[in-house]
Amino acid sequence: MKKSLLSLVFVAVFGFSATATTPIDGEKKEVKVSESKVTWKGHKVTGSHDGNINLKSGHLEMKGKKLVGGEFVVDMTSIVVTDLEAGKGKEKLEGHLKSADFFGVESNPTSKLVFTSVKPMNDNSYTVTGDLTIKGITKPVTLVVSMFENKASATLKIDRTKYDIKYGSGSFFDNLGDKAIYDDFDLVVDLAL
Repeated sequence: MKKSLLSLVFVAVFGFSATATTPIDGEKKEVKVSESKVTWKGHKVTGSHDGNINLKSGHLEMKGKKLVGGEFVVDMTSIVVTDLEAGKGKEKLEGHLKSADFFGVESNPTSKLVFTSVKPMNDNSYTVTGDLTIKGITKPVTLVVSMFENKASATLKIDRTKYDIKYGSGSFFDNLGDKAIYDDFDLVVDLAL
């Protein structure tokens, strides 16, 4: 009897320990990349340029109706300029953005964002901290993600110089005058889930 009771206690303690440390996996909501949109805008002293870039893959992790995580991969080779017309500087700027002066897409064809912390602000919005990797350099970023039914959106301001993108930066080069390009660029992300 004592041996049976001791066996039951042993099983209960170690069985509980095993289940208590097992992480609870949330539901992964895959992003419909063909229906999602990522737009960018870069600013310079004399104006700005904007365009699109494609998601390669992505998902949000949900626990019930609550956002708990996420991961996204961006296809850097897909960067396009939308404020210029073909033959009027569009191809030249796209080529320059893909060059080593900016995103170096030949050796860095993707960028990645991995959520590391998600805190609810209200029923639909979350403050998200994540690790953003551009050109092989990973830095923390903070953004707000809003969710409504099968859609999510976020805006993000990125300091390009943290990712060794210093071309035309007044923070690193003197006497640029009206050729200076601001360090921050904006991303607006609209996800279809």
